[in-house]
Amino acid sequence: MPKAANGTRNTDKPPVIAAVIPCWREKDHILDVLEAIGPEVSRIVVVDDACPDGTGAHVRANCTDPRVHVVVQEKNTGVGGATLTGYRVAIEDGADIMVKLDGDGQMDPALISTIAAPVVKGRADYSKGNRFHRLDTVKAMPRLRVFGNLGLSFACKMSSGYWNVFDPTNGYTAIHARAVRELPFEKIDKGYFFESDMLFRLYLARAVVSDVPMEARYGEETSHLKVGRALIEFFVKHWRNTAKRVFYSYFLRDFTVASVELALGKLLFLFGVVYGSYRWWESETTGVPATAGTVVLAALPIILGTQMLLGFLDADTRNIPTEPIQSDD
Repeated sequence: MPKAANGTRNTDKPPVIAAVIPCWREKDHILDVLEAIGPEVSRIVVVDDACPDGTGAHVRANCTDPRVHVVVQEKNTGVGGATLTGYRVAIEDGADIMVKLDGDGQMDPALISTIAAPVVKGRADYSKGNRFHRLDTVKAMPRLRVFGNLGLSFACKMSSGYWNVFDPTNGYTAIHARAVRELPFEKIDKGYFFESDMLFRLYLARAVVSDVPMEARYGEETSHLKVGRALIEFFVKHWRNTAKRVFYSYFLRDFTVASVELALGKLLFLFGVVYGSYRWWESETTGVPATAGTVVLAALPIILGTQMLLGFLDADTRNIPTEPIQSDD
């Protein structure tokens, strides 16, 4: 966000908003999407991710909107790679805020101002759509997508640390250029895990993320995502990011009471489970009932460990970034 000469935020000059549209076989829908983008957007970056149907060439030949900048990549990099390319180009073109939407028509361009509002107003560094906020919208969603999103949303809360957001696979997002500069482009997942991995990376940068209620549109567009394979891949990657985030946040960057609760709680819980299982097996094998002291020695560490782990979880849910990093500009 631009600032005045005295260092305060310049509210007279509105931020430059760019729309970033990664494309993979979107030739049949992209022109309708571009036509629906309103005047609040100053620049439009269409990234042809080595589309076999020539989406980029189709836009160049049929779109006369001077805001449109077409980038054609020689190799397919995935939705994440194409989006990051769009971010780079948009920032080079002078954009302050980038709104990412797909080229298949499922994301209503009329919502661009709504999605970007928390970032424009300086309340957040990154905002994203949430299709689960309104009950009538949820009813219109395919059931498989609803249940899959519930599980993935909880896994993403753990891996990203943003316990206050939902619908992590929603690709309708807005991000401030200051937050983009904090991202390690080379490390971010370039495939369908991109949106979830972005939240993980933004948390490490201590960026503020905001959910924006929205309605989804489902038409005849073909999804390129294989649900079964994606669920397994996503949960593995969420587990990896959870371990990284916890280690970085509570043992590398800082060491707090929550760190002690996590470390000691895990040790006590595991000791109780292992010791109790061994004693149970021994009792079953020998036919000699375990003594009350043995039962207590197994149960007490489990109870204390569980309480400590819950204490850590409570601290983690309150350790959400609250100060936008864009305010440092």
